[in-house]
Amino acid sequence: MEVAEAVAKRATCDRGKSSCVIARDRQILVTGYVGSPKGFPHCDEVGHLMKTVTHEDGHTSNHCVRTVHAEQNAICQAAKLGVPLDKATLYCRMTPCRTCAMMIINCGLERVVCQSRYHTGQESEEMFKQAGIKLDYLGGEVEAYANQA
Repeated sequence: MEVAEAVAKRATCDRGKSSCVIARDRQILVTGYVGSPKGFPHCDEVGHLMKTVTHEDGHTSNHCVRTVHAEQNAICQAAKLGVPLDKATLYCRMTPCRTCAMMIINCGLERVVCQSRYHTGQESEEMFKQAGIKLDYLGGEVEAYANQA
């Protein structure tokens, strides 16, 4: 997790400053952090691109959609470099979102370690349980950041 904290300093969206490290057998395979797609402007340069999502129960949440999630960037990096992720562990700042959870499942990762909980992470938690992926939290608090709602 200390490596993930260092990688988070490269994040270009200050909402969450998320990052991840994927390792196997005590060997770091790839890292990822929150940032815009290659060649696109970053939140640090032009501001956030916010979208409001209305959930099934009627509550809304705000999300910056300018950036690619840390987990997605790490998985893309592994694909680009030809690094297999089967049976690896992903270390991240907070519970991966639903889309990242699906990618983690399909990559064959066997464990996810999170610093804290994401405020809408219950669906991902259930998906990991169903897929047999071990999910551990180092803390029980919910990650809080600006304009979260």
